[in-house]
Amino acid sequence: MKPTTKSGKTNAMQLNYAGARYDVFVVNNPAQNIQLFWKGANGAILRSLGNLKAYTASKGKKLLFAANAGMYTTENGPKGLYIENGKELRRIDLKKGPKTNFYMQPNGVFYTTAQHAYITTSETFNKKEKVVFATQSGPMLVVDGVVNSQFTKGSANINIRNGVGIDKDGRVYFVISDGLVNLYDFAMIFKDKLHCPQALFLDGGISRTYLPELKRMDLDGDFGVMVGVTE
Repeated sequence: MKPTTKSGKTNAMQLNYAGARYDVFVVNNPAQNIQLFWKGANGAILRSLGNLKAYTASKGKKLLFAANAGMYTTENGPKGLYIENGKELRRIDLKKGPKTNFYMQPNGVFYTTAQHAYITTSETFNKKEKVVFATQSGPMLVVDGVVNSQFTKGSANINIRNGVGIDKDGRVYFVISDGLVNLYDFAMIFKDKLHCPQALFLDGGISRTYLPELKRMDLDGDFGVMVGVTE
């Protein structure tokens, strides 16, 4: 894959698998590019990708990619762990709750340090690391190269799917399906197509992605945490 931005740090592509198409944004240097956003400068929740685009522009940044980044509460607050710019704003949720996506086990954490990005199960997340950004979600799609055993091949439980994976070289892949797919097929994109030993589900039918490189210009939404890549 050849980078298509001037910086050489990111690129976008489309993949097809099992009759469905997926939009993919790749971050080759995650420590310098990936940020999580919740509230703007005035303390108001940003909520939509359009508001995030305007917010980053007000900081003199060009938004290359954005998406919703995990489950959220009815008040648009982060569901589970949330760390922004090194500050823990929500604690990790290790409860074994109802069989919703967030509590389907194992769930996990996507986080960045000053040098790298990581995905780990919630149970093994190490809070002693100097984490810059972190969001908790669930379920894990792929753990140590193995698809989550709770997924069923051929399942009729289909929806829009949005997730993140990291390959063995540290590249980060943000993926959204263009149509309705099940969790098994979505996990297989990360395992077999992108060769990510770790991948995490972020959200379902409400998911949106701003990816102008692929002429995808979603600017709506009513989210909690969002992820953005700027230059």
